Amino acid sequence: YPCYIEGIFMTPEKKVKNKVTKVLQANECYYFYPATGGYGSSGVPDIVACYNGHFIGIECKANGNKPTALQNKHLSDIKKAGGYSMVIDETDIDALELFFKTQEYRFNIIERIDT
Repeated sequence: YPCYIEGIFMTPEKKVKNKVTKVLQANECYYFYPATGGYGSSGVPDIVACYNGHFIGIECKANGNKPTALQNKHLSDIKKAGGYSMVIDETDIDALELFFKTQEYRFNIIERIDT
């Protein structure tokens, strides 16, 4: 159900998107919300991001909702192409934060090996 925050009605999914955005900003990610209506493509992730040269598709859900078949296909296609794809809801924002901590560690190890 929508709630009223800071003068704006906000759906539970929008609250998840805002939390994801804060995590992306804290990790200096490039990100955007792709257009899905009219000229856009249906089923694409809610947020498309890039972190240290890695493509990330993030589908945001709330209240136990699951991705549609078309959304799952796009998430699967991203993985097949070598990107990261994930579904984030209000219960696992910390998993997204852990993802960035793990990736940062991995990138540092690779950088040390390459030098």
